[in-house]
Amino acid sequence: MRIDLHCHSTASDGTDTPAELVRNAAAAGLDVVALTDHDSTRGYAEAIAALPSGLTLVTGAELSCRVDGIGMHMLAYLFDPDEPALLAERELVRDDRVPRARGMVARLNELGVPVTWEQVARIAGEGSVGRPHVATALVELGVVPTVSDAFTREWLADGGRAHVEKHETDPFEAIRLVKAAGGVTVFAHPGASKRGRTVSESVIAELAAAGLDGIEVDHMDHGDGTRVRLRGLAADLGLLVTGSSDYHGSRKTCVLGEYTTDPEVYGEIIRRATGAFPVPGTGGA
Repeated sequence: MRIDLHCHSTASDGTDTPAELVRNAAAAGLDVVALTDHDSTRGYAEAIAALPSGLTLVTGAELSCRVDGIGMHMLAYLFDPDEPALLAERELVRDDRVPRARGMVARLNELGVPVTWEQVARIAGEGSVGRPHVATALVELGVVPTVSDAFTREWLADGGRAHVEKHETDPFEAIRLVKAAGGVTVFAHPGASKRGRTVSESVIAELAAAGLDGIEVDHMDHGDGTRVRLRGLAADLGLLVTGSSDYHGSRKTCVLGEYTTDPEVYGEIIRRATGAFPVPGTGGA
């Protein structure tokens, strides 16, 4: 059983539509795929309508959080998307994305980069605009060779020359909100140090005490040593360990199913969730 619990669509910063994502997941031999767009559930209906037979969809989102001045992402699975408090917080984060992206464009212009808001908006399309769209604009202009190369202190990483902060949820509050909506929380790529500063193990321990369910260990941004360390930390804290591709379509080099989650861990996530249930495919539209 092949399970990929972290994927993005055009509802945020992926390049596959939700329908294309589930069809591509089935073609890649996945049995379970999670749709975890940034602070958004807008892709659910399209993904469910197109869901092929033999593929199960886990609904979720990747929540933008910040603690001690460090940005982090919280994967939330199988929560009630209409729960008012969590919905209001997601909307607050999403509403801040446009002025933030405009601010990054302005800073890049000050640095002599001829990026425009119209270019970024075209790249984002109907998705929730974010740093990957600005990064793609830099690739189009030949400023950097890849999207990943834009996420450095030179450009868009936290504290970088063109970085602009946005509203982000306190992760302890995110855990509370997701739990109240019947969902399960997993700290996404906690050791991805090339993206900027990472959250300390002591803070992860505090998050675990506050109800964090797991940490994403097997991820393209984690080297072998980081994975060993995080597995040990998860064992010490009683946290679930997941693995995921963090697929963004053609925007990143990762491929569907590059890293996967153990079926027993997936079963435990389902057992803990009360806000929603995985959706089995019925053939698609």
